[in-house]
Amino acid sequence: MLLVIDVGNTNTVIGIFNGEILIEDWRIKTIRDTTADEFNVLLKALFSDSKLVNAETISKVLISSVVPPAVPILNAFCKKYLNLVPVWVTPKLVKSLMPVLYKNPDEVGADRIVNAIAAYAKYKTSLIVVDFGTATTFDVISAKGEYIGGAISPGIAISSEALFQKASRLPRVEIFQSPDKVIGRDTTESIKSGIIYGYASLVDGMVERMKNELNFSPVILATGGLSPLISSVSKKIDNVEKSLTLDGLRIISHAL
Repeated sequence: MLLVIDVGNTNTVIGIFNGEILIEDWRIKTIRDTTADEFNVLLKALFSDSKLVNAETISKVLISSVVPPAVPILNAFCKKYLNLVPVWVTPKLVKSLMPVLYKNPDEVGADRIVNAIAAYAKYKTSLIVVDFGTATTFDVISAKGEYIGGAISPGIAISSEALFQKASRLPRVEIFQSPDKVIGRDTTESIKSGIIYGYASLVDGMVERMKNELNFSPVILATGGLSPLISSVSKKIDNVEKSLTLDGLRIISHAL
């Protein structure tokens, strides 16, 4: 079995593949000051809840990360508890799968390249991938399967948190469901509208601007935890692919 891990600034996503099939996946908070032993305890607890996963059957580990402190922790965990050396995704590692046309390819986050590879493998056409993570990222892929570039904006969660911290009279609200109308009739509805419809408008506006710079019409994909919510009110998003990063890691692993 293949163990894949994507370490983001806010969440870490873990998946287990048996061949092409994702049999289990989990999303946990990214902890920067943990140890290999503590990570093993956490993973054993996750595995114990599954009848499909046995750590002894894991034969390969592939990891993408934008959190440098995670590297020694996960290296130590894999060597000590799985007796494996993990493969770390870098632009150089995957250049044969997708050329990166960034001025400095090493600057592209591993998760962005992984998403791009997965998206192109599935759709085989030009794309814009919008990832709703700690940052909201936009990644453009050509019809030839080249990573062209993109844009980065503050993510929904950190923008909302900044609002709640700096505007002391505003209440914290849950943003798991969009309000019925854009014009809120109380403070809670107004905050939800501003965050959810505001970010949908950001996405639609950025996609439209990107399309104007391109000489092709890409498919627009959304991924990340809040992708279903924003896609439900966006006018530009074509499809939601929630497991895009895990699929990308699987594809890369099989190609190595």
